Order: sequence, then C-alpha cells, then structure tokens
Amino acid sequence: MPRSQSVLKAIRQNRKRRVRNQAVRTRYRNAIKKVHAALDTGDAQASQEALASAIQAIDRTASKGVIHRRTASRKISRLSRRVHALQQQQAPSS
Repeated sequence: MPRSQSVLKAIRQNRKRRVRNQAVRTRYRNAIKKVHAALDTGDAQASQEALASAIQAIDRTASKGVIHRRTASRKISRLSRRVHALQQQQAPSS
C-alpha cells in the first residue's frame, strides 16, 4: 500500500509529538499526585510547597497545548482550594 511522502512525514511528526506530550503529561500528573499525597498526610507546609511546583507544571503543560488553559485553571483552583482549607483547619483558632 503506497503512501505519499507527506503522509510519511506526518506520521513521523505525530510520533515525535506524542512522545513529547507523554513526557509533559507525566510530569503534570506526578505533580498533582504529590499535592494529593501531601494533603493526605495532613502536612500544610509540604502541601503548600507541592502546590507551588504543581502550579508551575500545570501552567507549563497548558502553555505547550497538551491540556486546555481552562482545564489548567480548574485544576489549579481545585488544588489551591484544598490546600487553603487544610491550612485554615490547622491554623490556631483565636
């Protein structure tokens, strides 16, 4: 089955992009998992640090077009809300 040169080039490009996107997506998912792990342990300081790196990873993923910018915004918002709630819970009530 003959294929045109443009189709062969498109296949090569898609393969490269898929590998690059997988790496970016993996970093993004691992960053989110670290925030969830810190939240599960109940450590407010660790969750705040994990959130900072997760926000950076999420923004980078959205800027590369791997996820939509509104998806990135929603993820950041939900993670921030959970981290903030943990901090409020651990803060001494005066």
